[in-house]
Amino acid sequence: MVTFLPFSGYRPSLKDGEDIGCRISPPYDVIDEEYLNELLSKEHNVTRLTLNPDKGRYTGSRKEFESWISDGSLVEDDDSFYLYIQRFRSCGNVLTRTGIVGILRTEPYDNGNVIPHEETFSAVKQDRLNLLRDMEAHLESIFGIFEGFSKKLNDKIKAAAEKLYCFTDGHGVEHMFKKISDASVIKMMTEELKEQKILIADGHHRYETALNYSLENPDDEKKGFVLATLVSSDDPGLVIWPTHRLLNSSCITESDAIEGIGKVMRIKEAASVGDMRSELHKWQMGLMFRSGKCYLASYDDEGDPLLDTYVAQEIIMKKVYGYDEGKVNVSYDAEFEHVRKKMDNGKHDVAIVLNDPCLRIIWDLSAMGRRMPKKTTYFYPKIWSGFVFYKMS
Repeated sequence: MVTFLPFSGYRPSLKDGEDIGCRISPPYDVIDEEYLNELLSKEHNVTRLTLNPDKGRYTGSRKEFESWISDGSLVEDDDSFYLYIQRFRSCGNVLTRTGIVGILRTEPYDNGNVIPHEETFSAVKQDRLNLLRDMEAHLESIFGIFEGFSKKLNDKIKAAAEKLYCFTDGHGVEHMFKKISDASVIKMMTEELKEQKILIADGHHRYETALNYSLENPDDEKKGFVLATLVSSDDPGLVIWPTHRLLNSSCITESDAIEGIGKVMRIKEAASVGDMRSELHKWQMGLMFRSGKCYLASYDDEGDPLLDTYVAQEIIMKKVYGYDEGKVNVSYDAEFEHVRKKMDNGKHDVAIVLNDPCLRIIWDLSAMGRRMPKKTTYFYPKIWSGFVFYKMS
């Protein structure tokens, strides 16, 4: 059984002339240094709490957070859910994705109610655990997928939602944030969610950190929950991009790499990048080499169809490039045009270009206990932080 509840959130109280854009930010793991410095310069921006540690601790951030509450920069709501609507453009279409923001009870994956789909990095989780220990608050939301509400309830949610903020970011994504405080609607939402399962789309590190934190505080009920934004699996704006791999290695030549890949996979040379892209859907992946050569590749195993990111990691990165032996440096990019530009500029030995992931396959494999490689998916757009906080003390 899933426990997803309303909570008394702390959210920005904007001063005259202040824009919500001054308070919010993309999640901590997608902000580059230049943009971070810009955000940190804003007096009440969320990054001053999430990305401003002093020698690895966040005690200064805790004091600043408390000061925002005491001076009225943050106000506390009664128990509420929140509606987070993002309107954006993808592949030439204008789409809208709607999420429900509340608090999700953390529990071990073995229980089968909260399902992961990707592996995680332990070093990242340690930093996020320090943040939780010092702040005693969830400042950023995980992103989960659930089966969905009934049409009747969705209609009631829309009617009950009270507009709070609206902001358009630098990529043209419109963010709308609303509050749902109608007790009868809240009860219906909680009840319909009880018998559903949650697939973690984004925020595996934050969820696992929150679970560890709850185990450190077994007698504190409030610390057993994590801030979460849930989107229905049939939401028309649920867009999943692949995360392409870019490799550099001084231990293997391009010709040897192509020969090695050809021994373990079925490959076909493409005349151009454009030809590779147009045929990509028929193959597991495309390969763009520093020399300009392009290939299409698939790993044929009828007994156990494998996800393309697994093949990229286990067959190409490990067997051909020696990933396990530290012989290759790997970076990631979710936007193909970025990858193409990097390869045109000769920045990488090879780019592994992947197809759009299929949510149904991800859900089915995850439910079977299969964990996919890190950065298998990129859910677009990202869930921004700073609209609401869950304070646990």
